[in-house]
Amino acid sequence: MLLAGLMLLAALAFVLLPLLRHGRGANLPASAVRRRALDDALASGVVTAEEHLAKLAALEQQDLASTTAPPPRSRSAFHAALLTLLLLPAAAIGLYAHLGNVRALDTALMDAGRAMNGSPGPDMDQAVQGLADKLAKNPDDVDGWVLLGRAYKSMERFADARDALKNAYDRAPNEIEIQVDYAEALALAGETRRIDGRPRELLEGALKTDPNHQRALWLLGIADYQAQNYASAVTRWELLRGMLPAEAPVRESLDRQIADARQRGGLGAAAPARTAGADSAAANGMAAAAAAAPAAGAADVRLSVTVSLDPKLRDRAPAGASVFVFARAASGPPMPLAVQRLTLADLPAKVELTDAMGMLPTMKLSQFPEVVVGARISASGNAKAQSGDLQTLSAPLDVNSKATIDLLIDQVVP
Repeated sequence: MLLAGLMLLAALAFVLLPLLRHGRGANLPASAVRRRALDDALASGVVTAEEHLAKLAALEQQDLASTTAPPPRSRSAFHAALLTLLLLPAAAIGLYAHLGNVRALDTALMDAGRAMNGSPGPDMDQAVQGLADKLAKNPDDVDGWVLLGRAYKSMERFADARDALKNAYDRAPNEIEIQVDYAEALALAGETRRIDGRPRELLEGALKTDPNHQRALWLLGIADYQAQNYASAVTRWELLRGMLPAEAPVRESLDRQIADARQRGGLGAAAPARTAGADSAAANGMAAAAAAAPAAGAADVRLSVTVSLDPKLRDRAPAGASVFVFARAASGPPMPLAVQRLTLADLPAKVELTDAMGMLPTMKLSQFPEVVVGARISASGNAKAQSGDLQTLSAPLDVNSKATIDLLIDQVVP
């Protein structure tokens, strides 16, 4: 069995213990506790600098509003506790709701609230119900539905979490975080609590938009583990590991899960550890890999690809835009197995994708029976898909196909 309990402890120690420590030691107001929690999350890489600044700005606005009408103490505790849900390391709640003891998380949240202002445990339930009542009157509040859904998940009310997050997803289907949250809740609300069917479809859709989305990688790794596809689970989790800061508390627990999957799959010991910088570069280095020259004689598979742009979209493609032609596994990790970088001026073009173009020596075209081939025009030059990019994706193809693959870029990334 996966070492779910150990990773839950690591996740809780990372976020909740600082809240408890600050609350007990200094009797700080809730706003100060939230600022410290945000600072801790930034330092450990759980939130980006942009997210950190945005959340700080929101807190400052709340402080200004509270100078004339301070909120009840119970709601301050509730919001501070709910903030911990937003700052937990990727997918911690979902993993332990399925494999571990969710009540341990719920208890820790209650303890955090009591430590900050002495409010009793039932205040959490009252605050959640208050939010639900508010949303009944204002059903278009997407952020409110997300917050409610995450709160329900922490309380093990999975059917309620599913319904709340469906309300959010129906109103914002292109928001990746909401899509992943909803997929997780769907799985948890099912009888088997397996990540398959519609939940898996949603997660794979999220990874098509953002191949480096950490929580989607994490949850799909769990899906593969549940399906006893241990090799794919290891691949996803090793990609995720490479995105985490070296000092992230969850790395050690993640390593244990990877080792467990390797043992169950008879995959042998892991390769020598890479540095955090090298892992991050491998996980995010699509553009760098595209610029690298193929090694002589290394190609075991060759895919011939022609790429052109639909004339209807010509006006939407800025001059000088980058074009990425890539192949990835039809069923497996989202990292490109081969990629070639062109410019808009090169189109129409014919390229060959080979084993030598992979980003990692262990991730080659020849290691997968079927692949999806795609092309994307990026105005920013960023290999990661962004709203407004132009792209196309093929149907799954036999990797040994000798036929030329014709790609017409005729879609706009939402």
